[in-house]
Amino acid sequence: MTFEEDIKESLKVLRQGGIILYPTDTIWGLGCDPTNESAVNKIFKIKSRDESKSLIILVDSLSMIERYVKDCPEIVFELAEVSDSPLTIIYPEGKNLAEGVCGNDNSIGIRICRDEFCSLLIERFRKPIVSTSANFSGSPSPENFSLIEKTLIENVDYVVNWRQNDQGRSVPSPIIKIHTDGTIKIIRK
Repeated sequence: MTFEEDIKESLKVLRQGGIILYPTDTIWGLGCDPTNESAVNKIFKIKSRDESKSLIILVDSLSMIERYVKDCPEIVFELAEVSDSPLTIIYPEGKNLAEGVCGNDNSIGIRICRDEFCSLLIERFRKPIVSTSANFSGSPSPENFSLIEKTLIENVDYVVNWRQNDQGRSVPSPIIKIHTDGTIKIIRK
């Protein structure tokens, strides 16, 4: 299957409320439409994850962030300009997302994705995509596709072929939290 066929099949599954297993700008992830509550619930079920834990979403631009964050702090634009590697930012308040995507305090984790595959997928989907590590809750995040548990692979609706043979070691992105007053807290380095 080609890159373009992977994009088309992923879009078809996302639009139907399904779950994809896909390579991101960091590690492999489980993805779905973050505005579809049924799809979000499927992700929690597949991962055996506590629904009180929030998810992150991937976007392709700063303008897309503004559609899903209430009162986007100005510092975000500066951080996006200077960050040369993937960075997940937790914003004080999300909007326009299905229940379960945001945290109990309504915060939302978002990463601007610059990966070729993800960026094109998000651009054509015209909205963010959930990204949660492709592992069962409590298990280590897979460093590449070959380390993803087979039972997890069997539970998704589509597995992207792009980059399955990459054997490099990927790591999750750093996470920072921005408070309404503009202060920043490092969550994960």
